[in-house]
Amino acid sequence: MTDLKSTERFSDRVVEYVRYRPDYPLAMLTWLQDTFGVTPDWLVADIGAGTGISSKLFLDGGYRVIAVEPNAPMREAAESWLGDHPRFKAVDGHATDTGLDDASVDLVTVAQAFHWFDQDAAHHEFRRILRPGGLAAIIWNSRRLVGTPFLEGYEALLKQYGTDYTSIAERYGDEPSMRAWFGDGYRAMGRFDHGQWLDYDGLSGRLLSSSYAPREGHPQHQAMMRALRELFDRCAVNGRISFDYDTVIYVGTLT
Repeated sequence: MTDLKSTERFSDRVVEYVRYRPDYPLAMLTWLQDTFGVTPDWLVADIGAGTGISSKLFLDGGYRVIAVEPNAPMREAAESWLGDHPRFKAVDGHATDTGLDDASVDLVTVAQAFHWFDQDAAHHEFRRILRPGGLAAIIWNSRRLVGTPFLEGYEALLKQYGTDYTSIAERYGDEPSMRAWFGDGYRAMGRFDHGQWLDYDGLSGRLLSSSYAPREGHPQHQAMMRALRELFDRCAVNGRISFDYDTVIYVGTLT
């Protein structure tokens, strides 16, 4: 995150973010290891690390992780959760100014934050901090928009009530745009099934963790929550819904 507006966007949503945002599939880490030889002796810089969800995947895999996050409440949540881990360090920095040394890390990861960055400036900064031959991995948990009545109803709800949902959703990277960003260093894309089983409290928390969901006091908040309750009651099976994602990762070198 590079500008004040995007950096502070989640400051009032940290509790929901910590409790209700999805993690990332272990299969993705296994794929990185098997396909690119990424091993636990690699130092990971997790840029825009937020509350540490993506950092934890790598910590659990035995990696050393530097979490770079400019938003103080989110960084403090990551430190509260992961700060006792001997292989974890959180620093105040931006995608365009990480504060890390030249050629000091082996793998740069960005999970769920790349669309907030000044992408040209981030490319330059990532190239600076990566060692020769190091890799960058850009990751999204991409919510499925169709396939079940719930998924389609949830997408319609966001389009109706989200404050700037459409403009944000359109900023997510696809393979052509990521190929262009990596340039000649683009190596591969991986795609993995992922999801959450959520009761109503989990679903409402997941919705409110999104920056485009109007908060309490906003004119559309109560109507949105009524619509969410109706959608849940219509689609739940045994008191839960399946919130389905494709976890997508783009990997390459930066030249």
